[in-house]
Amino acid sequence: QVQLVESGGGLVQAGGSLRLSCVDSGGTLSRSGWFRQAPGKEREFLATINWNGESTDYADFVKGRFTISRDNAKNTVYLQMNSLTPEDTAVYYCAKYYTGSYYQIEGYRYWGQGTQVTVSS
Repeated sequence: QVQLVESGGGLVQAGGSLRLSCVDSGGTLSRSGWFRQAPGKEREFLATINWNGESTDYADFVKGRFTISRDNAKNTVYLQMNSLTPEDTAVYYCAKYYTGSYYQIEGYRYWGQGTQVTVSS
């Protein structure tokens, strides 16, 4: 039974940083991704990392601000977020890739419950 649990969200001022964590409690190592969903908006892709951390990819609007990484010894995937703005306010989700495009929600089989990130101005 695969279970993904995110943590690290919270309230931060604009310009600040947060590091999100996602612990994978089951299954084999595989590509993982981070998405977010703001109120009234669709869930959107942020970043992805392959099973050993050697390959990453990002949405254009987070390049240079967000960094995805993983520590397989801890079964954890991270998302370091810097220079946060109020537009980054959303629920952030980690997911485990399954098939197809890793930019798309449909490519991921398992999802965490999400962690809220709120950026104040």
